[in-house]
Order: sequence, then C-alpha cells, then structure tokens
Amino acid sequence: MSGVGAVRQVALSAGRDLDVTLAFWQGVLGLNVHARYDPPGMAFIMAGDVRLLFIDGVPPGTVYLDIAGLEAFHAEAKAAGIPFTAPPTIVHRDTEGRFGPAGESEWMAFLKDPAGNTIGLVERLAPEQN
Repeated sequence: MSGVGAVRQVALSAGRDLDVTLAFWQGVLGLNVHARYDPPGMAFIMAGDVRLLFIDGVPPGTVYLDIAGLEAFHAEAKAAGIPFTAPPTIVHRDTEGRFGPAGESEWMAFLKDPAGNTIGLVERLAPEQN
C-alpha cells in the first residue's frame, strides 16, 4: 500500500462567469491561467505545485495561499477597492514549532473572488517581525 503525498489539485467554483473569476485571480493575486478548455468551460491556475481547477457545478471552496508582505498587499488591494472579509490578523503563535520554526506567528487575511470562493492569505513572521 502506498502513502498519500502532497496536494495535487483543488477544485473551486468558476461562478457565473469564468472570465471574471480568472481576471480576479490574475489581476488581484497575480496568478496566471495555466490551461483553459472551452468547452466545457474549465481552467487551471498553478499555485506553486498545486493546480487550482475552476469549473462550473462545484460549490465555492476555501484555499489558503502563502504570501510575503501580507500587510503591504492588504493595503494595496484595499486601496484598489478589493473588499476583504477579514483584515490581516494574527491567528497563531507557534511557540512549539508545530507548523514551522518555533516562535513564528501566523497571520491571515481573507477575501472572496467573484465566484464566492474564499481565499485565505497566510504569512508567517519571525518574533522580531511581529
């Protein structure tokens, strides 16, 4: 029996308009379309080694993406009129080092794309950066 490896793909809702959803992911998050197939109206964006599949008929989901410079991104995106459902907030102080180097803090901010998918932006900061 072989073991399960890394996450390969995550399916997210394309929403009512695949073009609008993809424009958001490209324009706001800077992630480019890797492949698109029409028909059936589906597209892939690569987030590191993970494929994000955008297709109709899938309920909105949540995906967490690593980001460097969360505060600066939040300020720029907010100034550009991008609404956030939650601003950058510390969610965990990793004193024991369970999820990375001990002492780092994990910060998250949340926004939604036009299809209703939730995007959690995650940054880990060393103690001297908090």
